[in-house]
Amino acid sequence: MSIAPQRSRVVFQKLEKDLVKLSAKPRAENVHRFRTGTRRLQILLGELSPKLDGSQKKLLKLLGRIRKRAGKVRDLDVQLAALRSLKIPREPRRKTQLVNHLIELRGQQEKKLRKAVDEDTVREIRKRLKCASKNFNAQAGRDPLAIAKGMLEAIDRGDAPVTEPLLHQYRIVSKRARYAAEFADQSTEAVQFIAGLKRIQDALGDWHDWLTLTQTAIEHLGAVRESSLVAELHNVTGAKFRHAVAVLSPMRSEPAPALEHPLHAPAQAKARPARPATSAA
Repeated sequence: MSIAPQRSRVVFQKLEKDLVKLSAKPRAENVHRFRTGTRRLQILLGELSPKLDGSQKKLLKLLGRIRKRAGKVRDLDVQLAALRSLKIPREPRRKTQLVNHLIELRGQQEKKLRKAVDEDTVREIRKRLKCASKNFNAQAGRDPLAIAKGMLEAIDRGDAPVTEPLLHQYRIVSKRARYAAEFADQSTEAVQFIAGLKRIQDALGDWHDWLTLTQTAIEHLGAVRESSLVAELHNVTGAKFRHAVAVLSPMRSEPAPALEHPLHAPAQAKARPARPATSAA
């Protein structure tokens, strides 16, 4: 199965537009779209193409630097969205304090991101994107669906307990595998495979968002015994962990047992807010 030519062309075009929007105004949706666009291009050129030339390597390097900066902003955006969705009557002042802390951190990271997307850098990237798009040969690429399946098979699917590091590994690989599979020609197999990856990606991404927020809260407010807000975040994150394990179970050779999150207490909280909508890709 070859790369769908239209889908590969769209990636170049959309990323250029997202870069321009990001440089003009790094709002949450612009940051998110740019990051997913760069990851898709990285998969297309780095995994599905037979060989990278010097210009393409330079392009990915430039995009990688900006994506890293954008990632710090993105992490704070999802933490803010998650925290604001949490309805908790206790410690409203501490919740406000944490929100303000995240907003301050977000402002600091946005300044750094703005410096990274200066006019000269944006101009160079746009030039290299056009060149890469013109020279890209979809017919010479590798089979996207086969590459995607190979990514998942590289992860150990033994009956070892599901731990945070293993979930992190699946979170990253399932995202990359989905992006690879999306370059395949549409078929029943591809559609079902991508849908399964999206379920895993959403569940693991949701857990990771709350885990990151909980860690930030601990650093700023103290441990569980020092803050009922932190205790509530522990509970929610623990529930997210168990849900992620359950969603991941069908991919493993043995059904995953009912596991307790190694870091977080059992979920007792009533509030289990959904993952922010901006995490779709």
